[in-house]
Amino acid sequence: MDMQNSILSFIICSIIMLSSPAYAAVDQASTNPGTIPSFMNIIVLNDGVPPAQSQIAFDNIYALNDGMFPIYDKSLAIYKEHFLKRHNLIMGLFSGAGGHFILYRKGQPPLEAESPPAVYRMAKAVGHTAMATYDLLAPYSANAKADLSWLGELKAYRTRVQTALESLDAADLKKEDRELLRSTLQQIKVFMDKCVQNNSFTYDDLQSYARGIQPDLAKLITLASSTQVAHWYKVLDQWKQMLGSDWNNTYALSNSIYVARQNNILFSILVQFMGEKAINDRLIMLETTDFTATPDVMMDAFMRIISDRALGKVFFNDYRLMDFELLGGGGRKAIEAEAAKRGLKAVLPPMVPYNSTEWPWKINPASGTGPTKMEDVPPA
Repeated sequence: MDMQNSILSFIICSIIMLSSPAYAAVDQASTNPGTIPSFMNIIVLNDGVPPAQSQIAFDNIYALNDGMFPIYDKSLAIYKEHFLKRHNLIMGLFSGAGGHFILYRKGQPPLEAESPPAVYRMAKAVGHTAMATYDLLAPYSANAKADLSWLGELKAYRTRVQTALESLDAADLKKEDRELLRSTLQQIKVFMDKCVQNNSFTYDDLQSYARGIQPDLAKLITLASSTQVAHWYKVLDQWKQMLGSDWNNTYALSNSIYVARQNNILFSILVQFMGEKAINDRLIMLETTDFTATPDVMMDAFMRIISDRALGKVFFNDYRLMDFELLGGGGRKAIEAEAAKRGLKAVLPPMVPYNSTEWPWKINPASGTGPTKMEDVPPA
């Protein structure tokens, strides 16, 4: 009796299931391959219009480019390992402390140099304070009294200036350096106090303050730069002696943002030790978007350049060809052709050899007019 009841229940359930909409949809999908059940619509694009064959072809071909990157990344790690076992590398990175130099000795742990003396940072901090005061007030210089949004922040910054002044006597500074910092901070303080007292200032006040403090800023620049340069000369003297004959095969690199490209202190110091012929060969400037860059990021960019040189020799029989944008040559011709169509002369840089050792910044004095250094700027 139990067996008969079980069979009857199974038959009834089957009839109910077969008559349900969900089963009907599944059954319809199984008999009509072009349709899918409604519950699949959440994950399947079912508008009935297949992708164009040209789009499918493009996706399949361009997928080759996507597949390239894992191969590049794996190879880059191998190149890096092999390079550091066989070559020395000096990395000079910009930092708020006056630079960060690392010596990667072949097959040994990296050696990090100490930062420049503290006076470098103190001189820059005081100089930056003068300019930060300008930046704080400049947006309101058209009518400072009408909008006092600047006042609270100026008062807070004024407190920092006072604290710095009170700390000067305890700072580890030479007497003349201490007095230079004191003179600069006092001028900043006097200007701040005038603005706070009047609850206002004018553009003329702001310009008078800037022009008045400029001589001290020039002295601070001299103090900071001479301290920085002397320190890194000492470090590189020691490293050159340490590496001995290997120095002539040592690589080096430095980073640079746009404003630091022309008078790049770290790169310029490295040139003095490595020689002009090393520029763009064993000595490379890497342009970065930030003032500071991590050693890992710099190392990856450097190794991409070095490894691609071998690729250039294998494919095109020139070791330095890959230092230049491959499409650039064809692009140059295309630009000239498009300019000619419009009756224009293409504005392009001169062609230079792939192995050029020209300094990687503006060096042709005939390319412009005007001052070439701060001392040449005419007084206001």
